[in-house]
This record gives sequence, C-alpha cells and structure tokens, in this order.
Amino acid sequence: MRSMTGCGNGRVQRDGWEVTADIRTVNHRFLDISLRLPRNISFLEQPARDCISRRIRRGHADVFLTVRNLESSGMQVVADYDLAAHYLQIAAELAERTGAENDVTVSRVLRMEGVTSVSERDMDQETVTSLLEEAAGQALDQLIAMRDKEGENLREDLRFHLKQASALREKILERAPGVVLDYREKLEARLKAIGAEGVDPQRLAQEVALLADRCAIDEELSRLDSHIRQLENYLDAQDEIGKKMDFLIQEMNREANTIGSKASDVSIAQCVVDLKSEIEKMREQIQNVE
Repeated sequence: MRSMTGCGNGRVQRDGWEVTADIRTVNHRFLDISLRLPRNISFLEQPARDCISRRIRRGHADVFLTVRNLESSGMQVVADYDLAAHYLQIAAELAERTGAENDVTVSRVLRMEGVTSVSERDMDQETVTSLLEEAAGQALDQLIAMRDKEGENLREDLRFHLKQASALREKILERAPGVVLDYREKLEARLKAIGAEGVDPQRLAQEVALLADRCAIDEELSRLDSHIRQLENYLDAQDEIGKKMDFLIQEMNREANTIGSKASDVSIAQCVVDLKSEIEKMREQIQNVE
C-alpha cells in the first residue's frame, strides 16, 4: 500500500550543466501532473511527464525544474552595432549644431541602453534532457520512499478501524435475533394490558413474521462481512488499490445505512452509529491511498 502524499528532490551536474527537480504530490482521483516551465526549457515538459508517469499512478504532482549553465563561457555579450553607430551619429550631429565638444567614448557607448546584452549560449538539449531524467529519478526515489512509509502508517490505521468495524458487525449479528423475540414479548404484554384475551395465535404469529421480514438484516450483515474481508486483503496489495478501496468503503456505508433503517432496536442503532464513525475514519484515510 502506498500513500499519494510525498515530496522529493534531485540534482545532477555534468558537462557544464546543472538540472534540479523538485516533485511534490498530494491525493487526486487520477494522475495529474502540473509543470510550469520557462520558455527556454519547455522542451523538458514531455520528458518530465514521461519520467513521472512511469513511476506514479495516482495523485496530483507539482513539478519544479531548473537548468543552470555552470560554465562562464556559457554566457556571451552581444552588441547592436547599428544602434551604437546611430548613437555616435546623433552625438556628432549634436556637437556640430551646438558647438559643444564631442566627448563620446566607446566605454560610454557600451553603457547606452540597448547597445549590449548578455545571454546564454544555445542549450545542449540532449545533454540537459539526460540530466533531467537522472535528477527526476533521484526525486522520484525520495518521493516513493516517503509515500511507501506513509502507506505503512495508513495500513496500520486502516487495519485497526477494520477490526473495530468487524467487532461492531458481530455485536449487531448477535443482537439481531433478539429483536424479533423482544417484539413478540412486548406485543403479548400490550395485548394483556388492554385485556385482549384469547388472541388468535396464528394472527399473532403473522404480526411477528411481518416484523421479522421488515427488520431482517442477514443479507446486509453478510455483504458487510464480505466488504471487510476484501478490504483486509487489499491492505497487503502492491498494485493500485485506492479506487477499489474507495468503492468498497462506499458499499460498507450503504450497508450500514440500510441496517440502521431496518433494525428498530436501540442497541443496534448505537452500533450502527459507531460503525458509521469507523467507516468515515477509514474513508478519510483511503482518500490518500494510491
């Protein structure tokens, strides 16, 4: 069992380039990968998605990537010669018209807006993509280790609540036959209290049988037991089980609601309330199972 919550980071340096990858995941119905990349490294989007989708099946993943050129030679200065010539021409014309001295030097021209700019040399996409795969692999290793550890905690918590739910089901199962007997005794007591002597035994049996049919919960208890056993089996599964467990917990809640509506008994009603509480606790945990 694996949780959908975790984080990991990786960093790789080689051939003058450094790539870092940070991945954080939370629960989600499907695999949802969110990347926001600068335009100059947009070519990394699909390789990053492929790396993640090979290792993660469910969850919302926020992915942060950075690429850095480690070599000073990776930067270059570009001059706009036409703009520089235009600045010089304007300076010469201004000096001629005003009679002022033309003291414009090359160093001053270099500081004029737009004359020079600094940019990175073209990125080696093949090398950077290879580094991304390594960095993402490191991040995913950490992420999955964290998700596995959290999954162990989820397993133990779910196992505890399943035992509680199973114990409550047994209490309801033990009490269920007594509901009909109690009804028969109460009905006979009421008839005696109002002086209704000589009541037809067959008629009394029919009334009791009708109640027994209305409050019969054997099928619901049987299905509830089946759901609990299936969930217990899923606790040790290694594949994607979150969706299956979510379906089963919904079915358990449905059976609990039906038992509560059919069984007109105070003790069973209290067990149902406790059972639904356990189911809700499991539902919250299952929402985070991959």
